[in-house]
Amino acid sequence: MDFLREQQVSEGLIRDLEDFRARYTVDEAVQSRLAAPAIPFYGKKILEMSIAGLLQGENLLLTGAKATGKNVLSENLAYIFGRPVYNVSFHVNTSSAELIGTDTFRNNEVELRKGSIYQCAQYGGFGILDEINMAKNDAVSVLHATLDYRRSIDVPGYEKIDLHPAARFIGTMNYGYAGTKELNEALVSRFMVIDMPAQTEETLQFIMGKLLPDMKEQARKQWIGLFLDLQQKAENGEISTKSLDLRGMIAAGKTVRQGLDPFSSIEMGVVNKCFDIFEKEIVRDVVLTRIPEEWTCEDVY
Repeated sequence: MDFLREQQVSEGLIRDLEDFRARYTVDEAVQSRLAAPAIPFYGKKILEMSIAGLLQGENLLLTGAKATGKNVLSENLAYIFGRPVYNVSFHVNTSSAELIGTDTFRNNEVELRKGSIYQCAQYGGFGILDEINMAKNDAVSVLHATLDYRRSIDVPGYEKIDLHPAARFIGTMNYGYAGTKELNEALVSRFMVIDMPAQTEETLQFIMGKLLPDMKEQARKQWIGLFLDLQQKAENGEISTKSLDLRGMIAAGKTVRQGLDPFSSIEMGVVNKCFDIFEKEIVRDVVLTRIPEEWTCEDVY
């Protein structure tokens, strides 16, 4: 809550959030699913939009380009609301059985082995539906009744269950990934949609300061500048988003701390994620404008 106040998030929202946490306690069986995010999310407007929607019982769909912090925001929201997290990473083979559950034989009788959506509904968790636009129709059909005003799950062969009043779902999606498709209107209508903004120098300063606090100021500026340069080229269509990888840049910073030279680290974390030879050369040239080959780890830490 102190972090929300630092960002000047509405005091009214914070009070309602504290009331929500006091009203809905977490079952002891799922305490282990309460997890602090690796980094707080930075962005007052996005936080206020998200918190307001969730407090009113709405589900969220986070859209936008790669490296805009969709998963970071999802994890932060679950932590802020004090709810257990259930992650579902959709792919072309994700079926309704994986979400609801399947029959299993235990103690000499058939019983339901509960899926992630079922458990989320039962314990009032926050279900993070990652890459929801990769879900096939079989899986999407499960979500329709779960996400709308009915807030229930009809389990074939078992009784219907109603969602815990604290249960919420947060979907994330990237455009243009292999295997993705357009979401149909019926599914989109069940979400409040937030279009995540691109990273800025201010947000990157915050992220780098939290994850690589011991990096020298000059090196941090070059790391941030490199990401912004690649982001600009991706927006202009000069390169794909393969090299636009904030996780990779953070990982590169960590390997420099281990003693590897900065250019080799950036090659592993950024350049080598391009598999087209021409694109790789463009990215390498951009890197060289920011990270000289002669730099050593002492130039960074």
